[in-house]
Amino acid sequence: MKILVISGELIGGDLAYRLKKEGNEVRLYIEDTDREDCFDGMLDKTKDWEKELEWVGKDGLIVFDDIGYGKEQDELRAEGYTVFGGCEEGDKLEMDREYAQKIFKEYGIKTIETINFKNIKSAIDYIEKNKDAWVVKQNAHLSSLCYVGRMENGADALSLLKSHGKYFKNDFSVSLQKKVEGIEVGVARYFNGTDWIGPTEMNIECKRFLNEDIGPLTGEMGTVMWYETEENGLFKETLKKLKPYLQKINYKGDIDINCIINESNVFPLEATMRLGSPAVKLQDEIHLSRWTDFLMAGAKGEPFDLEHKDGYSVVVSITIPPFPYDVTFNSYLKGVGIFFKEKLTPEEELMVHFEEASYDESDDSYYISGSSGSILFITGTEKTVDGARKKVYGLIDKIIIPKMMYRTDIGLNFLNKDMELLKKWNWINK
Repeated sequence: MKILVISGELIGGDLAYRLKKEGNEVRLYIEDTDREDCFDGMLDKTKDWEKELEWVGKDGLIVFDDIGYGKEQDELRAEGYTVFGGCEEGDKLEMDREYAQKIFKEYGIKTIETINFKNIKSAIDYIEKNKDAWVVKQNAHLSSLCYVGRMENGADALSLLKSHGKYFKNDFSVSLQKKVEGIEVGVARYFNGTDWIGPTEMNIECKRFLNEDIGPLTGEMGTVMWYETEENGLFKETLKKLKPYLQKINYKGDIDINCIINESNVFPLEATMRLGSPAVKLQDEIHLSRWTDFLMAGAKGEPFDLEHKDGYSVVVSITIPPFPYDVTFNSYLKGVGIFFKEKLTPEEELMVHFEEASYDESDDSYYISGSSGSILFITGTEKTVDGARKKVYGLIDKIIIPKMMYRTDIGLNFLNKDMELLKKWNWINK
């Protein structure tokens, strides 16, 4: 089958590579110019995805991995193309957090106060008049400004915003949310325009840069994921209630709602209306069914019985400087090798998910490409969280990348504290 993968920031690069390994003809478009050299030697790439529409045809599959293309996806579906991804309304739900809270409330989900601002100055003015512990987020899936306030008068969030306002010439939209105490948990599931496909996904993200949740927020340093049935309590309080809305907007993709929960309440923070990173790498680790068949069923609106592994899965992000900051001083690391101490087994090869990497056929080696510093992800699944952790970190010990950075405690907080509480509160069943 011919598959065209259209990627904003390379969330679906590894997925495209897996689709190729399943025997498909795959072409990858990367919008992010800082990552356009990634997957060289691994995938056929194009610089103009619209010119590839004739190639992929209406019998092929078009996969969008990011928001920002919703209008184009709606138009392509209307023209008869088979498209997996989001839609224009779905894009709005992720980009406009205040709007998302309105939709949540409309469909019977508890909400948390969220206010959007067109620029940083407006957010500064608001905090100065409304002193509180505020959570600051950019209205995009970026993390350079994101901050969870700790001071009750808002002074720390205010200081951060003023600094950004001084040094960033291109202003951008931000949102403020009232801080709520609890455990942060994500609940996700794939939708085919009419109904759910696949089981309910639970995920615990580790977003802080350093061990023990210290340091700046990142996209993600690692995650614990597992699958449950529709009887999951968190699913019933969130995604299940949104089914009529997803049908209304003809959504055909993965949706994740990130929540703060305590003993008696669920507060949805935001909706991710696209493939997640590194969630899609963990899904690849868990799924036994072929991506080709699963994505095609989602795009065509057909049911699908997804076969998957049981147990718990863990992913760890392997990064280099300048990660987690959006600067480009690391160009000197481009071309540096990605080394393995010994030849990997076939199982271990499947556990390695590339992002800012390329392949040199002349000496059968991988090397660093891209400029953001997110190089690869290592995944593993076992019956227990501890078993999955040992599997992942055992493989990481075999990898050598100059200046590589990663957390060594992914999954420990969940294993030692949060798992017991979530079970006690009846939010998870496993």
